[in-house]
Amino acid sequence: MQTEALYNLAIKMGREADFRPADHIDKLLSWRQEKFDKLSLEEKAEFDSASLKNPYSDSRILNVAQNKEIRRVLVGIDIDPAEILLAKELGQIDLIISHHPLGQALASLHEVMELQCDVLSQYGVPINVAEGLMRERISEVARRVSSGNHQQVVDTAKLLGFNLMCLHTVADNLAARFLKEKIEKDNPERISDLMRLLRGIKEYQEATKLCAGPKIFVGQPDNRCGRIALTEITGGTEGSPKLYEKMAIAGIGTVAGMHMSEEGKKEAEAANLNVVIAGHMSSDSLGVNLFLDELEKQGIEIIPCSGLIRISRVK
Repeated sequence: MQTEALYNLAIKMGREADFRPADHIDKLLSWRQEKFDKLSLEEKAEFDSASLKNPYSDSRILNVAQNKEIRRVLVGIDIDPAEILLAKELGQIDLIISHHPLGQALASLHEVMELQCDVLSQYGVPINVAEGLMRERISEVARRVSSGNHQQVVDTAKLLGFNLMCLHTVADNLAARFLKEKIEKDNPERISDLMRLLRGIKEYQEATKLCAGPKIFVGQPDNRCGRIALTEITGGTEGSPKLYEKMAIAGIGTVAGMHMSEEGKKEAEAANLNVVIAGHMSSDSLGVNLFLDELEKQGIEIIPCSGLIRISRVK
């Protein structure tokens, strides 16, 4: 398997795990194509053509230095120049994979946040309300990332001759689907039951040993969960804190997420929502691991680094 084939497998798995139906994603891509077709030649030259086939702006091939069979992969939650140098020191690394976005994928991170609007709609928040409140947050994230040195790591990979890609929402979709299916199967009644469920997952077990396991941010262990929403496991980054009131009105009792700001915590408390934060690195690791298992099945060696809690489910 070469870099492009591996990337296509990741996008395929991300789409299959997406909370949105396949035809919804197809319509999104068709809508983008229609917009592209109406552009002038000058505008088309500036258009991100990859977005016509890939619904996840934050998951990209960033550098292909060598078209070769991938046999050994260095994978981290974050990849910085230090990890690129580590790959050089280790030797015989055919591909470096970052979970968190880099380069163009980081610059366009905000674009994937529209996924959250669709997920919120599935949980009963009117789409116009979700889009209205998320629009401000998406704009905020776009401004925040605009000042970054997006190409720093990509340039390092180019200079040292490494293939590099990032798989962000692709992996987060896998984690979200895994957790959703497990929660729906076990149907935890109280927050303590939900915490017990999460701590039964190996990535969270390992994170707990490192003092980074699941935590109750809002609510008490004896509180009843009500309807549990996984609105903040995938979709770029944390959504608008103003949505919590609307989520409570829609009948959501508990939000399970990766991380939460202080402003978000205060808004959730005001809305009487329970909030369980599963953990950032551990949740990221869960999603990445579900993809890496497919590579392992094909005989590809995985070298974990930079916060990745590698748990293999390959039997």
